[in-house]
Amino acid sequence: MRRLERGARLVVASHNPGKVGEIRDLVAPFALAVVSAAELGLAEPEETGTTFADNARLKALAAARGAGLPALADDSGLEVEALAGAPGTYSARWAGPGKDFAVAMLRVADELAACGGWQVRPGPRARFVAALCLAWPDGETASFEGRVEGHLVWPPRGQKGFGYDPMFVPEGHDLTFGEMEPGEKHAMSHRARAFAALAAACLPAGSGAAAHGAR
Repeated sequence: MRRLERGARLVVASHNPGKVGEIRDLVAPFALAVVSAAELGLAEPEETGTTFADNARLKALAAARGAGLPALADDSGLEVEALAGAPGTYSARWAGPGKDFAVAMLRVADELAACGGWQVRPGPRARFVAALCLAWPDGETASFEGRVEGHLVWPPRGQKGFGYDPMFVPEGHDLTFGEMEPGEKHAMSHRARAFAALAAACLPAGSGAAAHGAR
């Protein structure tokens, strides 16, 4: 599998500042020059895939070809068991055109109330899933997935995360992702788990990988 070299430029194929920041933090130990799709003025492709992996690949290829550089894309979302896996790949779309996740979280809460989902203790079962795809301008891709199980709470708690983080408590913990410090969340998140597999296969080997493993 092809690896990036130290010092290579890498496009993060996202216009979501929270997601770009989290991926920048994960990539930081690998001595790559990171730029976002928004900074390059790249358009966001329509997410027409039926899975997280499909959408991540679509976005990564669009950015790689648009910039002529390797690109890393993420597609991730929340799957709620009582809602038959919804919002799933529609997680961002539930936030509406303004990407207001307060609206999205309220919709999750309301739909759970309508089906009696909040009667489960300690809360409705849910998971975060992340698919990462690294693409090159010639069309080669490599994909990886990570997930973290947990339950939901209402009302939301914490301002440190983004998306659905304030209503998600990972298994074995008491704090929501929205209440955790970034380093604590990075150590266990769905995106971090997918990234660990990607790093082992595709990112520069040596001191950068060692630094990442020590975090």
